[in-house]
Amino acid sequence: MCGVAGIAALLARTRISEPDVHRMLPALRHRGPDDSGVYLDPHGRIGLGHTRLSIIDLAGGVQPMPNEDQTVWVSFNGEIFNYIELREILQKTGHRFSTHSDTEVIVHAYEQYGDDFVQYLNGQFAIALWDANRQRLLLVRDRVGILPLFYTCQGERLLFASEIKALLPLLAEAPRISPTALDQIFTFWAPRSPNTLFEGIFEVPPGHLLVLENGHLRESMYWDWRFPEQGEYLTGSDAELAEQLYELLADATRIRLRADVPVGAYLSGGLDSSALVALIRRHSAAPLKTFSIGFEEKSLDESVFQQQLVEHLGVEHRRVFCHNRDVAEDFPATVFHAETAILRTAPTPMHRLSKLVYDSGYKVVLTGEGSDEALGGYDLFKEAKIRQFWARHPQSEWRPLLLKALYPYLETSGAQAKTYLRNFYGIGLDHPDQPGFSHLTRWFTTAQCKAFFSSELTATLREDAAARLTGQLPPEFGRWHPFNRAQYLEAKTLLGSYLLCSQGDRMLMANSVEGRFPFLDHRVIEFANRLRPRLKMRALNEKFLLKQAMATYLPRQIIERHKQPYRAPDIPAFFSGRPPAYVDELLSEEKLRCYGYFDAKRVSFLLNKARRGSAIAYKDNMALVGILSTQLCHNYFIERFSQTTREMSEHLVDLSRTSNAYQANYSPLHFGKFPVHRR
Repeated sequence: MCGVAGIAALLARTRISEPDVHRMLPALRHRGPDDSGVYLDPHGRIGLGHTRLSIIDLAGGVQPMPNEDQTVWVSFNGEIFNYIELREILQKTGHRFSTHSDTEVIVHAYEQYGDDFVQYLNGQFAIALWDANRQRLLLVRDRVGILPLFYTCQGERLLFASEIKALLPLLAEAPRISPTALDQIFTFWAPRSPNTLFEGIFEVPPGHLLVLENGHLRESMYWDWRFPEQGEYLTGSDAELAEQLYELLADATRIRLRADVPVGAYLSGGLDSSALVALIRRHSAAPLKTFSIGFEEKSLDESVFQQQLVEHLGVEHRRVFCHNRDVAEDFPATVFHAETAILRTAPTPMHRLSKLVYDSGYKVVLTGEGSDEALGGYDLFKEAKIRQFWARHPQSEWRPLLLKALYPYLETSGAQAKTYLRNFYGIGLDHPDQPGFSHLTRWFTTAQCKAFFSSELTATLREDAAARLTGQLPPEFGRWHPFNRAQYLEAKTLLGSYLLCSQGDRMLMANSVEGRFPFLDHRVIEFANRLRPRLKMRALNEKFLLKQAMATYLPRQIIERHKQPYRAPDIPAFFSGRPPAYVDELLSEEKLRCYGYFDAKRVSFLLNKARRGSAIAYKDNMALVGILSTQLCHNYFIERFSQTTREMSEHLVDLSRTSNAYQANYSPLHFGKFPVHRR
């Protein structure tokens, strides 16, 4: 992967300067430490910048890259995994190639197919493409949102980049945090695309193409998660469909092993990563190194299962242990790279894991992300299924007791417990066909965190975030099976905006590591979307067909193991000992009032509970992490806007590999300087 940056003129009189493009690149150095380049259109209409992480055609893949007559230029972040096959097709139609890189396939595919070129790409990508003959810019993001691409209009110029940090040096003033985005984060865990945390800064949504032509921006969708209506599912026996799924996954994995550098894999000990590593071992003779996280808290640790797989599959394995103090120390760097408020600390251990990969000499890892969304793995889907069953007889005494099979810790006896079940899990039972039914309990729980919003922030909110979302769903949404509706909502609210962004790309690329996701191959998703829901979840047995497909290749204990959600220590990480100085500083009543997003008195009351070690409710745990991360975002990108942009312009800034240096440079009064990473 790499870093993309650029500036385009919105008006005919506007001219782009090369120094301005260069000012954007230092903030992207961690995404592309191996090389950098800039292209400036002779007429000053466009400037493209690029920082490169060399993975394919190490010598020849320099960007920005043109076609033969330099009328099409591209700056590209990501990988085109079917570039070999696509290159052969394009050569047969007369296109001449001068490199062996996957990047060059993009310019020739655009020449051949026009804007439809993206339909021929199997990959993960954020593309900025300039057509000099037509004086038009295309900004394209991959189907599911693996790679980020942001943009903003500033005066007569369109600025775009792989990260918001690269836009900051060209802004006239500090950005402002969007109340709408905060409302969405404290409902869905992430802003809804195209929104970002900051007003006026947007992302190209997954599966979309943005065209700038004649001073006008036009956005179009080229791909989306789509499901069949009743009676239009794939036919075939369970065994036949399991074989088809296996073959698709095998090919998706095979093409994602294409690289001119070593490729490793994450191994969590769960079904998805285990299936992935088994597929790699079956289809590659190269030695394989795997990587995982261990936790000091036994309830979070999966090391035993990881070791079972290491011995079964015969791989070389490295593990990094994450202690509570590590989460607290690294959390500021996590937020700096995520560029958004987050409600969980889960990205922070992923940040440390990618550092282990980097320190081991690897640039690429395959991961099992996306399997739960495509093949039905989340407890949320089970919960929605039980609630749908319950809704057929809402007065039933025993149907809600099925939730105990899902959440064994639930107390279901006694009048008080039954009242709780009905008040919480019974939300929306009277309207089970409403669009957001599957996610109502999650959204309701998260939205309770908004009780900590300041009255000033609350006064700016004009509409309910969940109601707005459900009012913008596809027209055919209501004709899909309830299970598929839940999948769509999960993919559109959490996958691209949080799991693949804050917890995925940002934590990987903070350490110059590329993640690849075979389960998110669009062919796998489209196949899975056409399966009957019972093949994804048989009763409450999640990912049924995937288990059938992999039964021959994995130990029975892994196949039958109950899914353990990935979690990290939250409040205990900050308050089990003396909190880091930045926690006291940013959560002080003075800072809370100064920034203005949260009610200082309510937050102080919650802080005191945390300091005393009192039991903290799940929603309050999320709230405190969300409040702290919002305060960090304001401090980095607004209060210290001038310092941040200056230091990013002057240095190769990297908070990710130097958490100890960060703590050493930290001052509770002014937060010190960003540590500088030099290779």
